[in-house]
Amino acid sequence: MIQLSGLSKIFGSQQVLKEINLSVDKGEVVVILGPSGSGKTTMLRCINYLERPDAGEVRIGNLAVRGKHPSRRDIHQLRQRTAMVFQQYNLFKHRTALENVMEGLTVVQRIPHSEAREISARMLEKVGLGSKLDHYPGQLSGGQQQRVGIARALALNPEVILFDEPTSALDPELVGEVLEVIRRIAREGITMIVVTHEMGFARDVANRVVFMDGGVIVEEGQPEEIFQRPREERTRQFLQRIMPEPNYSI
Repeated sequence: MIQLSGLSKIFGSQQVLKEINLSVDKGEVVVILGPSGSGKTTMLRCINYLERPDAGEVRIGNLAVRGKHPSRRDIHQLRQRTAMVFQQYNLFKHRTALENVMEGLTVVQRIPHSEAREISARMLEKVGLGSKLDHYPGQLSGGQQQRVGIARALALNPEVILFDEPTSALDPELVGEVLEVIRRIAREGITMIVVTHEMGFARDVANRVVFMDGGVIVEEGQPEEIFQRPREERTRQFLQRIMPEPNYSI
């Protein structure tokens, strides 16, 4: 489904990604963990070429996009197959929830207005915002705004959804409502790659957990393997610091 091969990215004198190799199967939920600056977000942004990798290949299905200078057509096709949910919502403040979801359908996919409206209303209903179609972002809580962002991603009917720390900008009491929406999506079998610091969510939802540090994948495995029996010392150090009472064994 998704194959990253030798993916590398350099910012100035710093190599942020160092020949990343990762495969994600269709319908799989992969959660990416790691400290700040480990390359997690950069890797996500390279998957849909919001950041152009300096080397390596991104393959989704039968589409392979390689290196720093792909064609516009390749990038367009890659982005047609992906959707991204950002940390900071990225909503148009002067447009309603419904209009924000419709934007990608009418502008990018050229779907007729009436059809785009129907799809968008259905997706907002799916994330629990059926009564908020005509509300502007300023009239919505942070959790509701992020759910609009998730509806916007779902409306595009992508092959994979990329979540970049979707709860990091939320007040603690709003985190649960967004995670519950993502849980429901995961149960539908949509392929997802999720960067998060929510350990309980990673345990519950992930088919596989990937731990990154220093621009490389340190280890990966099923949640119980990573959280209870991590192989690498660096993973154990991270879990000790981020989890109040880590219950892994050495």
